[in-house]
Amino acid sequence: MTYILIHNPGCGSSKKGLELLEANGVKPAIRKYMAAAERLSADELKDIAKKMGGVSPRVFLREADAKAAGLAESASDTDVFAAMAENPKLIQRPIGVNGGKAVLGRPNAKLLDIV
Repeated sequence: MTYILIHNPGCGSSKKGLELLEANGVKPAIRKYMAAAERLSADELKDIAKKMGGVSPRVFLREADAKAAGLAESASDTDVFAAMAENPKLIQRPIGVNGGKAVLGRPNAKLLDIV
């Protein structure tokens, strides 16, 4: 199984999450989701939510950025997934995915929960 880190190299928390994984012997595949070629689709985001236990996408939504982008608090999960796919800045990071499990690395130590 390959551990995948949904990573933004411009984010301090995401960088620290990668450092933590590597310090614990995990060499994840990196998905730089902010790059146009590596963006996450709405279906991929739904899969991540499913792997997190079937959570709402709001669990890994950057609320302040969502508000600034005009995403209504009453938006449906489908609308939230679509907005996140269109504007990856709305996705909280880092996210670890390993097989059938995923976790938001907040705090970063949670990334080790699925190793």
